[in-house]
Amino acid sequence: MTVSKVNRGRTAAAVSLATVLALAATACGDDGSGGSGSGSEGSGKGEITLWDNNTGERRDIWAQIIKDFESQNKDIKVKYVGLPIDQVQQKYDTAIDGGGLPDVGGVGTAYLSNLVVREVLEPVGDRVDAGPLKGKLVPSMVESVKAAGGRGDEMYSVPSSTNNGTLWYRTDLFSRAGLEPPTTWPAFYEAAEKLTEPGTDKFGYTIRGGAGSIAPALDAMYGQSGITSFWKGDKTTVNDPKNVAALEKYVALYKKVTPSADVNNDFIKMVAQYDNGSIGMLMHNLASYQDHVKSLGKEKFKGLPYPAQANGERVQVSNPVDGLGLFKNSKNKAAAWKFIEFAASHKSNSAWNESAGSIPANTDAASDSWIQQAEPTAAAMKALSDGSTKIVDLPYYLPDWNTISKSGNEPNFQKVLLGDMSAQEFADKVAEELNAAQAEWNEQMKK
Repeated sequence: MTVSKVNRGRTAAAVSLATVLALAATACGDDGSGGSGSGSEGSGKGEITLWDNNTGERRDIWAQIIKDFESQNKDIKVKYVGLPIDQVQQKYDTAIDGGGLPDVGGVGTAYLSNLVVREVLEPVGDRVDAGPLKGKLVPSMVESVKAAGGRGDEMYSVPSSTNNGTLWYRTDLFSRAGLEPPTTWPAFYEAAEKLTEPGTDKFGYTIRGGAGSIAPALDAMYGQSGITSFWKGDKTTVNDPKNVAALEKYVALYKKVTPSADVNNDFIKMVAQYDNGSIGMLMHNLASYQDHVKSLGKEKFKGLPYPAQANGERVQVSNPVDGLGLFKNSKNKAAAWKFIEFAASHKSNSAWNESAGSIPANTDAASDSWIQQAEPTAAAMKALSDGSTKIVDLPYYLPDWNTISKSGNEPNFQKVLLGDMSAQEFADKVAEELNAAQAEWNEQMKK
């Protein structure tokens, strides 16, 4: 299978030689030959390297899991390498072309296909079935991992968690304004307008205009339109007239009920702005729960699943499933797999997700007390399991998906907010790229 056109040109050319050498030096499990080495099972002892795909949020919890693992496996040492979340795919691409992949790495479904296509991940389905994880992973997450890998029923990562889009709202501000919780889109728009005081720093909403802006925009589009499939035949529904109308309504919020700085805000700035200011609502995922607790306390905010339509039906786009991949080039797959099993076990997986504010992949963790105490997480799990939410499955299996849905179109979304591009033009451009990527994928699958 060939690598897609977008991915062929991207990789080490944009990264300094020093970075390539630094990455190569950290990955003891790689033979330095790039992406297609077969590695070996090894002795099951010695040192392995873990790449964390979100070091800004998870360094401390990984340190604890590694400590617990090493205390139970004294002949294995785990070398931790933290990667900023916005540099993960670039780091993997660089290591594939320059040598230096880890033994184990954090792999989300948003870029899983890119790694599978480049033949650097070990299939793990048989390993799961042969060990203690069999029957202990949430089926929907397993299916998401399989679909994102694009190789039929094979798994190329062990799921660790998923997230859910959450509408965070300030209960104190809502109470003061006499507003009910924003459970529907009409209620959301009403609250956004009512909580805004022109000429002050009080706004009803903060919109994501910087890095990571496409996913919440898609949620707003499909959530309002009620369209439940990303594809109609081999053509995407992104530029369906109902979705375009929904996007027009959503982006019209900018500067009317949001700060003007939102056009450049990524999630870090957006969350800080919500926690430190007088903003009524924020759409982000469960991962920001602890930030809100630290800044606001549990009494001043709550989190709900994304709004439902006026008739009560809720539609949202699928969230990436995070997981751990076993890399082919590892010279110690036996030790690396032992660590993956430990990290995905009940105790470790529960602790990891409690720290991250995410939904655990290990089924035994679902009944742990912290989930019920973290009300937004419990509400998200209920919404995803009680049949009230229809999920639009995003095409994570497309090697070009991560580029199209992030760096390739985030600048254009900013243009839409600023009025320099219409919602129709934006949706048409995204749809054209997606349709081309799907057509190329179909051709590759015929080979």
